[in-house]
Formats: sequence, C-alpha cells, structure tokens
Amino acid sequence: MCLAIPGQVVEMHHEHGMRMAKVQFGGIAKRICLEYVPQAQIGDYVLVHVGFALAQIDEAEAKRIYEMLETMGGLEELNEAPPPEKQLLWRKVKPGGLT
Repeated sequence: MCLAIPGQVVEMHHEHGMRMAKVQFGGIAKRICLEYVPQAQIGDYVLVHVGFALAQIDEAEAKRIYEMLETMGGLEELNEAPPPEKQLLWRKVKPGGLT
C-alpha cells in the first residue's frame, strides 16, 4: 500500500537547483523535495510520499491524517532506522530538537 504521510516543513534550502526541505514527521525529520509544492514555506504542512511533498495541507488535516495512520499502525516504519547506506538522510528527532 502506498501512503502519503503528513509532515511539517522546518527548514528549506536549494540542492542541485531544486527546492528541498527538512520535514518533521512526529519523532523524526527527513530530507524532502518541495518541487511539486512551490508555495510551501517553513511551518507549513505537506503530504509526503517517497521523498516528495505532493500537496500542502493545513495543520488540522495533518493532525487528522497522522492520528488515523497511528491507529492503523501505519507509522512504525517512520521510527525505524534505515540501512547504513541511507543514514545520512535520517536523524531521529526528540521533542525539542534534532539529535
């Protein structure tokens, strides 16, 4: 099953000419491409699938989707460490900041 996960844009930058961001998903942050949502800004919520933000949503919708996914057990993989070759793109986030 393919799911888009809601996350909040916490940092933005350009990488190889593309708009990129650090997006926080509950307990972790990941590097995400923002090319499909050019209007997204820091603090906005986006729906992310395989590293691409596909749509911008409001905070209430993000919270509703996140809670629904949590009850379905669809968020476990967000807290699993990726394989070593991909760990440069992943950092566990604790409340209050990155670790």
